[in-house]
Amino acid sequence: MLLAVLCLSSLSSIAAGTDVPTNILSEPLSLADAVSIALKQSPAVLRAQKEVEATEGVVLQTRAVAIPKVRLTGFYTAAQESDVDIISSTNFTFGNNQNWETQIRVVQSLYAGGRINSALRASKLAREQSRLNFHTAVANTVLDVEGAYFDVLLGKQQVSVEEASVELSNRELSDTTKRYNAGTVPRFNVLRAEVELANAQPRLFRAQSNYRIAKNSLANQLGYNLPREALEDIPLNLTGKLDPEPYNIELPAAIDQAREKRTELASLRKAQALRHEEVISAKSGYKPALDAYGGYDTHNTMLSRDLTDNNYGWIAGVQLSWDLFDGYRTRGRLMQTRAQEEAAGIELDDTSRKIELEVRTAFSTFREARETLRSQEKVVEQGDEALRLARARSEAGTATQLDVLGAQTALTQARTTQVQAQRDYAVAKARLQRAIGELVPSPAN
Repeated sequence: MLLAVLCLSSLSSIAAGTDVPTNILSEPLSLADAVSIALKQSPAVLRAQKEVEATEGVVLQTRAVAIPKVRLTGFYTAAQESDVDIISSTNFTFGNNQNWETQIRVVQSLYAGGRINSALRASKLAREQSRLNFHTAVANTVLDVEGAYFDVLLGKQQVSVEEASVELSNRELSDTTKRYNAGTVPRFNVLRAEVELANAQPRLFRAQSNYRIAKNSLANQLGYNLPREALEDIPLNLTGKLDPEPYNIELPAAIDQAREKRTELASLRKAQALRHEEVISAKSGYKPALDAYGGYDTHNTMLSRDLTDNNYGWIAGVQLSWDLFDGYRTRGRLMQTRAQEEAAGIELDDTSRKIELEVRTAFSTFREARETLRSQEKVVEQGDEALRLARARSEAGTATQLDVLGAQTALTQARTTQVQAQRDYAVAKARLQRAIGELVPSPAN
């Protein structure tokens, strides 16, 4: 719920054009800050914004059929004198060799076979669909940022675990060396401790590399252009923690919520409705169109050679047009739009099934992550205690070095598994929330 509020406030800042902090290299970065920055400058969100703006242009074009048009026309023609009819006995001419006319008209479509009302409905549907697509882009961006943020936290924890493992190996090597020098253990024990340390160091180097890569990936998700002088290990300071919060939802409720809230489904419903309006518009080709017009006209008189001698006045009228046969153009368009409407319905059904599968998969993954996390709650404490006991027994001479190294390896594995389980739980929770439409509150369908 808190993340939803933060997303809404971030969307408000996008609409208002307000700035959000983007200096991620020098300031502590919380998950909320990361989401705010991404919603402000992520390429995916910015592209979605431009799609909304482009749709507004489409809306204006669609509504144009219902709005009056103002047209200004004019012409001037000239012809040879021999092209003008003249009665020789009276020297009277039918027309002039030069003519001009200027006219301004306001034209309003009165009836277009249902196309006018359909265009108004289609413009509203197009606007709603573009906003739904924008919310889809926002939800995907939030999920990507959360995943990248959790990966950085995981990388940091894994570095700490491997550093602790190397420290344990160093301590074991130091203790074993002292005991060897005292003559209480053989040279073999020292070699084993050295091998254990050598095996632990590559894991630390790998963890450090993964941590650096995760930080760069997060910066990329935020749409942040790293300075050229920035080091490979960018100084990214995250304030969040892999502290799993409980989350409970039943599968049937999750599926119902996804069907209700997923903006992809709402967008496809709008698309299907738009295809239906296109069918109505196509059918209008079989019906007549009626326009009304009114305006002002001025032109030179046909009874005088003086071009400044003109007639003028108001004009008004109606115009009826009806294509009785258009070469099957309307029939072809109607076949096309009906097929597209049926295809939109098929896509809606298919996407609905895919989203249900996505919810089921996300729910199963979340359940696995939750159970794994629960199973690791006491493992680290048990590993610490097992290592302590192994060392005590080794010092007392009742345990071998192999017991100590085995307990040390088990502790490192337990720590690694625990932090991985915490990250997997956080990511699985975010994906489940995305699957059921919770990451960003969706607008009304």
